[in-house]
Amino acid sequence: MAVDIEPTRAVRPFEVISEYSPSGDQPAAIAELAGRINAGETDVVLLGATGTGKSATTAWLIEQVQRPTLVLAHNKTLAAQLANEFRGLLPNNAVEYFVSYYDYYQPEAYVPQTDTFIEKDSSVNAEVERLRHS
Repeated sequence: MAVDIEPTRAVRPFEVISEYSPSGDQPAAIAELAGRINAGETDVVLLGATGTGKSATTAWLIEQVQRPTLVLAHNKTLAAQLANEFRGLLPNNAVEYFVSYYDYYQPEAYVPQTDTFIEKDSSVNAEVERLRHS
């Protein structure tokens, strides 16, 4: 008789610790995005100008939906800033971030129209590489 064992792991509930609470457009944004996630959407995007509270809104959204979340940033500096903000807002939860050590990466490619093969090309960030191996 085969027993189907569902793997489990202890997970702390996602809980925002902040002296502030959602305000302005944030409650509506949190409700809309949470509704979309709970309805089965796997990818949602929160857009807003600099300094409008997107990080805090995202933390409160994570708290509401109680799901691990992948947040993408377009550069290394912003990735580090976001990780620090989320660590402050979600201090009892794991916040990790990954930064590629490439400054530039062009994968190999083939262009069938011209029968051209483009070789892989890359440039490694020496400082990130040094820190990666320290």
